[in-house]
Amino acid sequence: MIPANNLTNVPPVHQWTPRALYIHIPFCTNKCFYCDFNSYVAAGQPIDAYLDALENEMKLTVADLPPQAIDTVFIGGGTPTVLTPPQMTRFLDSVRKYFPLADHAEFTMEANPGTTDMEKLAAMRDGGVNRISFGAQTFDDGLLATIGRIHAAQDVVQSIANAKAAGFTNLSIDLMFGLPNQTLQQLKDSVTKALELDLPHYSLYGLKVEENTLFHRLYQRDELPLPEEDVELAMYEHLMERLGGAGYRHYEISNFARPGCESRHNTTYWHNEPYYGLGAGAHGYALGQRHINIKGVQPYIDAANIALPRMERNAVSVEEAMGDFMMVGLRLQEGVTQASFGRQFDGAKLEAVFGEELQRLVSIGLLELSEQNAGYRLTSKGILLGNEVFGAFV
Repeated sequence: MIPANNLTNVPPVHQWTPRALYIHIPFCTNKCFYCDFNSYVAAGQPIDAYLDALENEMKLTVADLPPQAIDTVFIGGGTPTVLTPPQMTRFLDSVRKYFPLADHAEFTMEANPGTTDMEKLAAMRDGGVNRISFGAQTFDDGLLATIGRIHAAQDVVQSIANAKAAGFTNLSIDLMFGLPNQTLQQLKDSVTKALELDLPHYSLYGLKVEENTLFHRLYQRDELPLPEEDVELAMYEHLMERLGGAGYRHYEISNFARPGCESRHNTTYWHNEPYYGLGAGAHGYALGQRHINIKGVQPYIDAANIALPRMERNAVSVEEAMGDFMMVGLRLQEGVTQASFGRQFDGAKLEAVFGEELQRLVSIGLLELSEQNAGYRLTSKGILLGNEVFGAFV
């Protein structure tokens, strides 16, 4: 918690126009058993009507908050690559129509293995996409079936080969650990196969059992056989050892990259900087306000064809913004810096606001001073106990 007296005379949250853009495509081929994202099976959905409404939201958004050059774009879902090539072309044309892209902008699209044939990849390239993030999750076909994925491990290999053949070089895959009945050896095998792909970026996530998922219902009935906590910890330690040993920088708690290949878009979130958020259920953050869009496909279509399709819009207090800055920033290997904190909060000092908590976390070995960056970062122990650190700033 931030002591109230530490906020005396602190200026309001620094405000600037977003240079990052997130767009949500909520359609997918099927609903995975662990997924709580705002997504719907594409069959029978009014996808073209959704794209119409999405373009109208783009038009209304740039009228409401005119963009500068956009540095990063991220198209998430759902599975954006369920769009047909004509739909993909139309959608990407609308993005570039309303949002001017900076030179060398990073333009990421999420994809599921098996949903990117050469024609679709060509449409993506022509539309400006230059980075693809594939949801591999595991290279064990049995575990893929257990978690409700409909692709096979070989589909990942083929999808990566197709993407490289289409000219994409900035590629990433997601892997998950702590899956039902997953063993440490199964994880080791998946890491080996993942590294054989020789990619510039890997994201590695522990399974979280979220509400409103099949896994949550199974968990409540004690029918979800998850690995023991010590096994899951060993999996995470193995990931750090293998990726680090292969030359990848552990730049964020769940992400590894070759130098220079870090996700620039996600780094916007970890720096708690503003971003546009468009599409059904999308979140956005700009000018000291956060918003959440209407989630359902048809309700979103109906709303976005009339006005900005907001479900909620909330002003962010200085206290909340500072806490958010610490929670997300400490996920990064570089940690939080005085320079970035002062830039967002008009010269406020980290120690003046958070001195008590910072000293406590340093004293128990979870944080350390970063002389190079003039700030604080997680220790090796703190990386393993990150939630304890982040919770201190709620």
